[in-house]
Amino acid sequence: MLKRKDLLGLIDASAEEIKEILDLAGEFKTRIKNGEKKIPHLSGKTATILFYENSTRTRTSFEEAAKYLGATTINIVAGNSSVAKGETLVDTGKTLDAQVNDFIIMRHPMGGAPYLLAKTVKASVLNAGDGMNEHPTQALLDMLTMREYFGSLKGLKVAILGDIKHSRVAKSNLFGLQKMGAEVYMYAPETLIPKGIDKLGAKLCKSRQEALEGADVVMGLRIQLERQQAGAFPSLGEYAANYGVDEKVLDYAKPNAIILHPGPVNRGVELTSGVIDHERSRIEDQVLSGVAVRMAALCLLNEARGGKTV
Repeated sequence: MLKRKDLLGLIDASAEEIKEILDLAGEFKTRIKNGEKKIPHLSGKTATILFYENSTRTRTSFEEAAKYLGATTINIVAGNSSVAKGETLVDTGKTLDAQVNDFIIMRHPMGGAPYLLAKTVKASVLNAGDGMNEHPTQALLDMLTMREYFGSLKGLKVAILGDIKHSRVAKSNLFGLQKMGAEVYMYAPETLIPKGIDKLGAKLCKSRQEALEGADVVMGLRIQLERQQAGAFPSLGEYAANYGVDEKVLDYAKPNAIILHPGPVNRGVELTSGVIDHERSRIEDQVLSGVAVRMAALCLLNEARGGKTV
């Protein structure tokens, strides 16, 4: 059982906690595949989805997860709320607490914002991405997808290529995968590698071949043009030619290597269409893994709060 009120990141999560979430998520994923979409563990609970940034996959995935578990969901888009009138994050949290919310699922452009909110509310806060910091449930769904295919995460070589500097997904995967016994190799232009990430355990590579050689998992990351300054690389075409993955480059990886991407994919930039649609691509499977992982996180946090035991 999780012994925490909130799920804010994987940097401080234990291997046992990660395993507990993945185990329950695996059970939920099987039940969903079997057509079971009414699992009322959270009946009578309320989950508010508070997003200060645009999202499709994460927002709808959390909403589906909460509804499958029987919770009432409330969607708040910051631009259409009192935030647009100048309301602070703390005051927004106090309002949601006064409405007796059980869960607040939050995405925010500033790193650390969910931590601030979690300190000021009674509800459980789930980080759905904070700035360039972390995106814990995305990493967990990636790990679930890997574990289902390989049976275990221990000993896997995971190659991550793309905009690592601005990627909260890369950081959460680095923290989580290492704790589960996997090795994380990273490759990107020097301008898109955050300083000090090697000190956190990432194995930085000097070429695509080095990153992909013998890899079990090849993960592309979206080039986040909205977050970066001009000049990080000459052009998208040159980025694709030197840092993207096509079917020829994919041959460096193991013959049974799987392909992942958190989405949305810039086709022909991070990955070619041939790689995205490859028989070993698990990008679509990641979507269902996301619903299952978020169901597991909600259930286990509810149990930690003294709610129904799973």
